[in-house]
Amino acid sequence: MAKFFQEFREFAVKGNVVDMAVGIIIGGAFTLIVQSLVADVMNPLIGLLIGGVDFSNLFVVLREGVVGGPYATLADAQAAGAVTLNLGLFINAVVSFTIVAFVVFLLVRTINRLKREEAVEPASPTEQPCPYCLMVVPIKATRCGHCTAELPEPALPTPEQASITTP
Repeated sequence: MAKFFQEFREFAVKGNVVDMAVGIIIGGAFTLIVQSLVADVMNPLIGLLIGGVDFSNLFVVLREGVVGGPYATLADAQAAGAVTLNLGLFINAVVSFTIVAFVVFLLVRTINRLKREEAVEPASPTEQPCPYCLMVVPIKATRCGHCTAELPEPALPTPEQASITTP
């Protein structure tokens, strides 16, 4: 049993688990910010642009409650026990999802750009060793400048090297 708890402790304190936990906590806080942005900033602006519609109270009554309608707000309908189709809350969720998806897209795009900049392709070789005296000579040389031996032709370039034009 002690070995089980020791294995669990090792798993729990690994860097990946801790990083994931921090990410989940930050994600939860970010969700609250996005919900507030949608409910308190975006929806009032959108509602104002399309004629003063309050999305949080946009609903359709499917069945009357104990107290008959019409209901002024969604809270009134729910308090009366009415069955409602909450279109406004769905629109809020779609707008929230769109904002979160856009932010995640920007984040992943930035990370991918940074990774591409880090991955620098290696330069093609410009020198090679002489097979006779082992001194370094230019790759295009036909004779070694040190021992004057005739050098074999360099190996055929790889497809990546063939696409690079030499001056």
